[in-house]
Parts: sequence; C-alpha cells; structure tokens
Amino acid sequence: MEDVSESDNVVTSIIHLPDDCLSFIFQRLDNVADHDSFGLTCHRWLNIQNISRRSLQFQCSFTVLNPASLSQTNPDVNSYHLHRLLTRFQWLEHLSLSGCTVLNDSSLASLSYPGARLHSLYLDCCFGISDDGISTIASFCPNLRVVSLYRCNISDIGLETLARASLSLKCVNLSYCPLVSDFGIKSLSQACLQLESVKVSNCKSITGVGFNGCSPTLGYVDAESCQLEPKGITGIISGGGIEFLNISGGSCYIRKDGLVPIGSGIASKLRILNLRMCRTVGDESIEAIAKGCPLLQEWNLALCHEVKVSGWEAVGKWCRNLKKLHVNRCRNLCDQGLLALRCGCMNLQILYMNGNARLTLTAIEMFRLHRADITLRTEEMMVIGPDWRLYAQE
Repeated sequence: MEDVSESDNVVTSIIHLPDDCLSFIFQRLDNVADHDSFGLTCHRWLNIQNISRRSLQFQCSFTVLNPASLSQTNPDVNSYHLHRLLTRFQWLEHLSLSGCTVLNDSSLASLSYPGARLHSLYLDCCFGISDDGISTIASFCPNLRVVSLYRCNISDIGLETLARASLSLKCVNLSYCPLVSDFGIKSLSQACLQLESVKVSNCKSITGVGFNGCSPTLGYVDAESCQLEPKGITGIISGGGIEFLNISGGSCYIRKDGLVPIGSGIASKLRILNLRMCRTVGDESIEAIAKGCPLLQEWNLALCHEVKVSGWEAVGKWCRNLKKLHVNRCRNLCDQGLLALRCGCMNLQILYMNGNARLTLTAIEMFRLHRADITLRTEEMMVIGPDWRLYAQE
C-alpha cells in the first residue's frame, strides 16, 4: 500500500477558492435571497457581490431589467440612497431609476461611480430630471447604448448634449417629452449613427422632419399621436432600414395620399405598420404601401375610414406575406372589400374585425367558409409589434 503524502492531508474549503471562482459561483445564483446570503458570509464575499453586480433597479421601477437586480430598499429612493448604492456597485452596466420621482438633477452626480461602464439607463417618470441632469449623464456615461427618458423634462438642448456625448446610442425613448421637437431629433439622428430604435409617441412638437437623413440602422420608430406631416413621414423612412413604424393617431396633417412615400421603395424592409386611427388616409396611400412594402407581415388599419373598395383590393392583391390584419371599425369596409381580402392575402392567419357596419352576416360567414385557415378575432388591439426594448437587447 502506497504512503499518503502530507499534502493529501491538507484541509481545504470554499474559502480557499480564488476570487474569480467565487465570482463565477455568484453569477450562477438565480434569486435575490441567494445573492444577499452570499454577501453576508464575510467581507471578502461581500466585495465579490459588489463587483459582480451588473444591473440594479428598485421596487418602484416600471421596467423589469432582471428580477435578480431588484433592490430591497425603500421605494422612495432619494439622493442619499442612490449615492450609497452606486458607490457600492461601481461595475453596473444597466441601471433603472424609473419611478424614483424624488430624484433631481443633482442626484445624478453619483453616476460618476459606474460611469463609462454603464450601457443602459432608464429614467421613466423622473419628473425632477431636466437638461442639467442630462448634461451630467452626458459627462459621466459616454458609452450609453440605451436610454429611456419617458416623461422627463428634457428639451432639445439636453437631447443635443446627450447625442453628442453618447455616439454609441442605439435605443432612445422620448415618449411624452413635450419640450422635444424636430430640432432635438435632428441632433440625435445625425450624431448617433448606430441608432436602431426611437420612441417619440405623444411628442406634440415633432413633425418627423428631424429624422431626415437618418442612419440605415434605424429600424424602429414609434411616433404615435405626433403632429406628423408628409415630409416628416419621408424623413422617418429616409434611412431605408425601417422595419417597424407606428404613426397611429397622427392624422391631423396627413391627407388621403399623404402616406404614398412609404410605398415608394424606401421602406421596402417594413414588416409591421400601425396606422390605427389615421382616419383621413385614403386608397392612394394604401395601394402604394401594399405594392411597395412586400415584406409587410402585420398591418393595423383600424378606424381608417377612408379606405374603400380599391384600397381593400390592393391589400388582397399585393400583400402576399401579410399574416395579421386589423380592420376594426372601418366604416367603408363592405362586402366587396371583404371579398377582395378573402380572395387574396394567401398567407393571412389572423383578421381582427368588429364594428364594421357595412358588412353583412352573409359576407362574414362566406369568409369563414372559404378561408378556414384564417382566425377571425373581435378584439381591437391598441398596440402591435415588439416593444422598443427588444431592440435594446445586446
């Protein structure tokens, strides 16, 4: 029998593992309780927990980055709380301060700790954040790729400052930022050449012209309820890479032929188009889009009252890849129009339809009989397509 060496009798434990192994173990823990228990073991393990954390959000946040990233602190996060947390977690890449309504511009000075390592920042409903706070973000966080400023008091000046400092921005949410206009959007689209998605819904000072000459990487634009003009529509699609476009509720300045540019070939990659409540858009626009956007898979035409027989015939004839179509409460969808949809749209899977006063029960039953491959649904979808944050995933 061989002798056992002294080294074989040395007692070892998990405490002797190097830091990189402990960090690997920490990253494999999948719930908050385990994370907290890990950090309570000893000072060394607490330090590993601190440097291993990559995302942080609070219970009051509207945006769930990762359930394991939730902080257990009081929802009323103030400057003192934020300072303590960011001095502790200095290796953050993703931070959500959404819903932290008591924070102000000076609170953001603590962003100097994660600084250039921060890739995404959510400030939704941080009503105390203005251009001064945005200037602080621009100074400390030059590598931001995703930023959400929903309902913040940012103006064109702050947006221009942010765009010039964060050239790698890919996804920006400016919804309900009333002080942002086409000037700010122009600064953003011209400075950030990697821009992929922009959400400017309910920004009443935006007509769309600020997007003119945008990067071909821009594939997602949500401009619901903006004061869009025909030249603005052309600007939004000018990069040639648009795949998702939401201009629902933006009918004030768009006439019957106002959306013809979408079908000119520039938006040939378009897959999802939301024209809900564009009440004045007519057959000229519908025909152009049907012909010029061959990849279209989902189209919301709910409450588009000026689409008549020739428009529905164009949809049936040219939308060969269409899978979902919304025609809820379209006043001029009649039996002949439904017949055109029935005889065309060979890849259609779902038709959302209700409140169409000119349709007879006979026409609807004949549609069911001849197109059993299509599911008829009566619900009216207010939102379609992917969330803008899906474009923010790295």
